[in-house]
Amino acid sequence: MGILCAVMAAGLGAIVSGAYRIEVEDGPEWFELAERQRQRRLHITPKRGTIFDRNGAPLAESVEVPSVSLDAVEMLRGIEPQYVPMRTTQYAERIAQALHLPVEEVAEKISRRRRFAWLKRRISESEVEAIRALSDRSERHPIRGLVIEGEGRRFYPNRELAGNLLGFVAPDGEGKEGLELSLETQLRGEASEVRGLRDRSGKLIFSETISNEQALAGHNVYLTIDKVIQFTAERELQAALGTYEAHGGSIVIVDPATGEILAMASAPGYNPNDYSNSDPAARRNRCVVDRFEPGSTMKVFTMAAALAAKTISPSASLYCEEGRMAIDNVVIHDTHPAKWLSPTQMLSLSSNIGMAKIGLGLGEQRLYEGFRRFGFGDITGVPLPGESSGVLRPRGRPWVQVETASSSFGQGISVTTLQLAMAMASIANNGRLMEPVLVSQVSDSTGLSLMKASPKVRREVVPGSVARLVSDMLVAVTEGEGTGVEAAIPGFRVAGKTATAQKIDPATGRYTDTHYVASFVGFIPAERPRVSIAVVLDEPMGGTYAGGSVAGPVFRRVGEMVLRHLGVAPRGSDPIKLSEVAKQAGSSGLGGAQETPGQDETEPRPLPTPNSAALRSGGTSVPHVKGLPAREAVRALLSLGLTVSMEGSGRIAHQDPAPGSIVPKGTTVRLVFESPS
Repeated sequence: MGILCAVMAAGLGAIVSGAYRIEVEDGPEWFELAERQRQRRLHITPKRGTIFDRNGAPLAESVEVPSVSLDAVEMLRGIEPQYVPMRTTQYAERIAQALHLPVEEVAEKISRRRRFAWLKRRISESEVEAIRALSDRSERHPIRGLVIEGEGRRFYPNRELAGNLLGFVAPDGEGKEGLELSLETQLRGEASEVRGLRDRSGKLIFSETISNEQALAGHNVYLTIDKVIQFTAERELQAALGTYEAHGGSIVIVDPATGEILAMASAPGYNPNDYSNSDPAARRNRCVVDRFEPGSTMKVFTMAAALAAKTISPSASLYCEEGRMAIDNVVIHDTHPAKWLSPTQMLSLSSNIGMAKIGLGLGEQRLYEGFRRFGFGDITGVPLPGESSGVLRPRGRPWVQVETASSSFGQGISVTTLQLAMAMASIANNGRLMEPVLVSQVSDSTGLSLMKASPKVRREVVPGSVARLVSDMLVAVTEGEGTGVEAAIPGFRVAGKTATAQKIDPATGRYTDTHYVASFVGFIPAERPRVSIAVVLDEPMGGTYAGGSVAGPVFRRVGEMVLRHLGVAPRGSDPIKLSEVAKQAGSSGLGGAQETPGQDETEPRPLPTPNSAALRSGGTSVPHVKGLPAREAVRALLSLGLTVSMEGSGRIAHQDPAPGSIVPKGTTVRLVFESPS
C-alpha cells in the first residue's frame, strides 16, 4: 500500500506540475494561440467616394456588384483523401460551367485548399443564380464553400464625358489616372479591421461592431465642372476633329472672376468604364499635359506688358516693314503686309513684325518677367497628375535678340491650354490673375464639409486700366477685318485672339510648312466677362489650318451655348472704332510712352472731390484707396456712405469700382489685397 500510494502521489505531482506549467508558465502563449484559432479578422474596404459636378450631378460613383469567392477548405471538408481528386474534378466542371471559366483554372484553385480565393469578380445575374443553384442544400450533391459577396466597382454614368479629367480605377480599387489618382487619399478613405468569432469549420458566427461608421465610405468630391458645359465643349471639340482631321485638341473654360474651371475637354477621349480597350494616348489630359508653341495668342500678353511698362503708347504707330524684316540671320514675315500700324491694328491683323518691335522695345528681361507674371513657365497647381509647366527659357539661358523678337509673337516658347485660358482670364478680370479652382468642396459620408475652396488672387499682372484697354483692342480682332471674325457671337462683343503656330519637324529641327497648331483664346462678353475660353486644335489637315477659320468657329459655338446656359442675354454689339481705343486710352492716362519719374502705382493719390451733380442725386465719388492701410481705406469708404468687401491679405492691389466712379451711396466697393511676396 505504501508503494502504491507513493506511485500515485508521484503521478499526481507530475500532473499538477504539467498543469501548472501549461496554465501559469506557458499560459499567455496558449491563450494567444487559442485567440488566433477562434478569431477571424475581416478587413473592411470603405466605399469609394463620389465625384460630383458643380450642380450635384454624379460624374463617378461606386456601385456594388456581385463576385464569387471560394473556401476550398470548407468545400473539401469531410471527404476522404482517396476521393478528393475525383470530387475536385467534379466540382471544377460544375463551377466552370456556371461561371464560364476554364475547368483547369477552377480545379487549380480548389487544389490549393485555401480559405479564400476569388473565382470570378463582377458576375452577371444569370451567373449568380447558377452559383446559388450549386450551393442549394435541397439538391442531391450541393457544393459548399461558394460565397457570393458584394464588391464595389467604379461606375461612370456619363460614359466618355470628362473621361480624360476623371481617370479610372483599377480592379484593385486604386485610382490610376486623372482625379481618381490625384485625389486617391480623399476618395478611398481608410480601411477598417473587424474581429469576429468563427466556429470549428471557420465560418464567421459573430463580429464586433465598427467603431467608426465613416470609415465605410471615402470622402465625396465636388468639382467646379459644369456637366452641361463640359458636354458641349467635348461635342464641339470632337466635331472639329472630324471636320478638320486634326490629331487632337483641347478646350478649357474658366470663370474669370473666380478662377473656377467650368469645363476641361480633351480629344480624343475614352470611356473609363472600358479603359482596358482604349489607347493610352487617348487617356492623356491634353489641357495640362501637352505643351505647344502658342503663336500669336502671346501677342496679347506682350502688348499688355508693354502698355503696363509704358514702352508703347496706344496711339503710337510703328513701321511694319511692309511685311518683311530681318533680325540677325532670321527674316520675320507678316501674313498681312503693312507699312504703319497702331497697336490695336497689330493685334487685329496679327502683325509679327510690329509685335517683335514692341518686344524688343520692352527688352528681354521685362518681356520674360511679364510672361512669368501671367503664369507662363510655371504650373497652375490644379490637382491633376502630370501637369506641364511649359518652357520659357531655352536651357536656362537668357534670350538673345532674335529669341526676344520671336518670343513676343509666341515662337520658341511653349505653354499649356490651361495656362493660356488663365492668362486670358486675368485680362478679363481687370488684370488680376486668379488661382485655378477645380475642386470646390470635399465632404465626408455624413455630408460634413471638410474643405471648401474660395477665390484667391495670385497677383495683379497689369493695372486694371491696361487690362481694359487690351480688352478693347481684342474686340477689334473679332470685328471688321480682324483675323477672328469667325469667332464673333451675334449680340455680344467678343474679345479674343487667333493663332496659327508652325510645328517643329523632329527630323530636321526646323519649322514645317505642313503641320500647325490652330488656336483661339478669348472671353465674352467683353464688357462684363463671364467666361474665358481657350480652344486648341493640333495639326488640322482638312483643307485649312488657320486659327481664325478652325478654332474660331468652335469658340463661337461653345460660347453661344455657355452664355445661354448661364442666362446671359445679348445686349447688342455695335462695331468698335479703332480710333476710339486710343482716345479711351488717353483719357485713362495711358497715352504717354514714358513713365513719369518717381511715379509709383502703389502710392496713394489725392482723393477726388465729388462733383455737385453727383451729390445732388444722392451719389458719391469712389476715392482712390490703393496703397492705403486697410483700416484707413475702410474708414474713408465708410465715411462716404459706401460699404466694403475685402478679399485676400496684404496690401490693397485693386479696387472695384474704379477711383472717380460716381456711384449711389450704399454701393459695395471691392478691395483685393495681395501679399507683397
